[in-house]
Amino acid sequence: MSWRPSATIETLKARAEQNGSVRAFFAARGVLEVETPILSAHATVDRHIDSFSTAGGNGGDAQWLQTSPEFAMKRLLAAGSGAIYQIARVFRVEELGRHHNTEFSMLEWYRPGYSMFDLMDEVEALVRTLAATGVGSFERLSYRQAFQRHAGVDAFTAEGDELRDAALRLGLIGAGDFAGETERDFWLDLIMSLHVSPRLGQATPSFLHDFPASMAALSRVRNGQGDEPAVAERFELFWHGLELANGFHELTDADEQRRRFEADQAWRRGHGKVVPPYDAHLIDALAQGLPDCSGVALGLDRLLMLKLGLPELAATLAFDRSRA
Repeated sequence: MSWRPSATIETLKARAEQNGSVRAFFAARGVLEVETPILSAHATVDRHIDSFSTAGGNGGDAQWLQTSPEFAMKRLLAAGSGAIYQIARVFRVEELGRHHNTEFSMLEWYRPGYSMFDLMDEVEALVRTLAATGVGSFERLSYRQAFQRHAGVDAFTAEGDELRDAALRLGLIGAGDFAGETERDFWLDLIMSLHVSPRLGQATPSFLHDFPASMAALSRVRNGQGDEPAVAERFELFWHGLELANGFHELTDADEQRRRFEADQAWRRGHGKVVPPYDAHLIDALAQGLPDCSGVALGLDRLLMLKLGLPELAATLAFDRSRA
């Protein structure tokens, strides 16, 4: 019966308890809870995330539903907020499936003065608090190590053809699939999503860090030394093969961020995708001065699903998309 909730009442109580534990965790650490707009005149231009747009009411301009509260929270940081967190409702086009819903709950927080590794420590402490039992020592491995271990290829030195051969060897594609595709990041993303990430965090939650510089998104890039390549100072947390969190040592250079936004817009335009306006307010905030900080987003629905051993994300939601 479609009128009934997707989740049981017991699960909804567990969700409320989890949110309460999040708030208690950050209150004990002196981190301020904030709220930022769900609707914005700007949207993400990330190559792999699409935003919902709304028709402008009363003749006004169309607005965009947030895919993350990141940009607004960084504006608060630039205004002197100090450490902040938010439990936000976010929206992403086409994110629907066993582990996805187009509307979901994201916990996002920022720590001025924290390195990427400092924030990984805090993410681990929070997940231990929320998961309560059954979580052993968290593994930490680099993106390069993960590819070498699970795919038998060096993600930093392999060219597109070599990565395609690896995908073929691993049974991820057929002999004629994507024959003309040479972009390294395409093959890295394919191997990561279909082969590497499902193997991460099976015995214990696993942090993956130091991504290729081309995948920096909104993170800083650390220059390589000697034979070591430059890397993006970002991390992801996996548990039972699912990505739970995505964190960055945040980029603070306004000019570089503008260049990245414009490059992403050009990519989207070239691939026939919608090209939203990037957040000019964020660029102005970075120019004013964003404190050195690290930030992370964590999927609360997925964490609850794994904690309770539920078969799908819909079972954590009062009403999933099919019942909304």
